[in-house]
Amino acid sequence: MLTEDEALELLAYLVTSARTQVDEAGEYGPMRLLTAARRLGAAIAAHSSAPTAEFVTGPLSALPELAVPKADREQYVARLDQVCSDLAVVLRNRYAP
Repeated sequence: MLTEDEALELLAYLVTSARTQVDEAGEYGPMRLLTAARRLGAAIAAHSSAPTAEFVTGPLSALPELAVPKADREQYVARLDQVCSDLAVVLRNRYAP
């Protein structure tokens, strides 16, 4: 589904994010993980089933690009909980209908 170049770009982002996270505030960890998830979602959307494409172009991409859990932490966590729940529905319907 991913080309080698796309996979390497994501791999490089994850590895360098791990390194920079050592020196950054803890709030940036979730942001970097969501950025990687959004990049992966964008790469697979066109080649995915309709439910997966709807998830990555809908709930996942609706999270703010630079969301960090510093301000309005409860709202941030609630949004993440909802995206996790939305993903669980996609996974359940795909693997355990």
